[in-house]
Amino acid sequence: MDDQPSVAVVGAGLAGLVAARHLADVGADVTVFERRDEVGGRVRTRHEDGYTLDRGFQVLFTAYPAVRRELDLDALDLHSFSPGAVIARPGERSVLSDPLRDPFSFTDTLFNHEVTTTDKLRTLALRQHVGSRDEADIFASADAPIDDYLHDWGFSHRYIDNFVAPFYGGITLDRSLSTSKRVFEYTFKAMSEGRVALPADGMGAVPDQLADRARDAGATIHCAEPVASVTADDDRATVETETLTVETDAVVVAADPRTARRLTGVAAIPTTARSSVACYCSLPGDAPLDDGRKIHLNAAGDRPNAIAPLSAVAPSYAPDDHHLLAATFLGSDALDADDADLVDATRDALESWYPERLFGGLDHVHTDRIEFAQFAQPPGIHDDLPDTRDPAGPVYLAGDYTAWSSIQGAMRSGREAADAVIDDL
Repeated sequence: MDDQPSVAVVGAGLAGLVAARHLADVGADVTVFERRDEVGGRVRTRHEDGYTLDRGFQVLFTAYPAVRRELDLDALDLHSFSPGAVIARPGERSVLSDPLRDPFSFTDTLFNHEVTTTDKLRTLALRQHVGSRDEADIFASADAPIDDYLHDWGFSHRYIDNFVAPFYGGITLDRSLSTSKRVFEYTFKAMSEGRVALPADGMGAVPDQLADRARDAGATIHCAEPVASVTADDDRATVETETLTVETDAVVVAADPRTARRLTGVAAIPTTARSSVACYCSLPGDAPLDDGRKIHLNAAGDRPNAIAPLSAVAPSYAPDDHHLLAATFLGSDALDADDADLVDATRDALESWYPERLFGGLDHVHTDRIEFAQFAQPPGIHDDLPDTRDPAGPVYLAGDYTAWSSIQGAMRSGREAADAVIDDL
């Protein structure tokens, strides 16, 4: 850009930070306004008493193209979950994994009685099917609920109920599997082709790195500066905060869905929420869960939906003498449960899965109740999501709600918004 136009970015989540970095890279004068005291949006981390506590249970899929493009993964010091999961029910646990990526679990997976041999063979065929398709192809394909899609593939009820429902319940926050099968296909592809990982310093290290890159490119980031309004005419836009009125050549609105809808008036921005609760608990250092670095899926119920052994994956998530677990509860009902009830449900589940052990040493560390963890993604929703240029005047949208609800969707949308501003200016 020859005359260094000015661009305001509303929101310092993943989409806003990616947009800010790419706009600053080409010489724009970029100012980011963030209402919170820190960057990250829905991806944040707190550190307390030696524990690393992400805002809800979150992971990084290293196969996402935007993740590979926008981040220095080596600098994040990633620690990976083992492929697959432990299927847990009262009195027993069994491992189901990907023998191509986790050969040490081959025997356990081969003799896993929770799913049939036909299901295992179909899983390999499904992996080959999605591996041959890219993101654009998958999200342009005919849609259906995940449950219908898997039944059409011929998977058994046991496989769907015992493995897919709790596993994808954690990804889509929808254990009923009524979410778009496009999300299933693309995340299944990503897990087949890359790692599921945690940064050593927590998921908040992801936006921290993006913010550093944006600042290094020349962007200015103002935290604790909520935006009250965005107005625009044909060629100028105005951003008003509680303390500032800023005129710019363009505005990228990268706020949360409800705020973005209020600021831009774009009715197509989805605002129906999926909720989740993460109950963080500790165990004494001499009492880790078995089965290594695998997520434990609750095959018998949804309280909790799953338990993740965080510090077994990333030791920095807990003090040396403790282990940190994240128990995930789905749905709006879980938002009203008190901490003691959540811890009791977690302890009850663990004691039923490990009948040879007692979990009296399980202690509550922290609880995150997240009313808007994702926007709901029923079949067909991606066909009607807004475009980055939908707002009036030189105002643009950046957020996963222009793509699909994921880190990939958020980062990709930030790059696309920046490209649109660059093209138009």
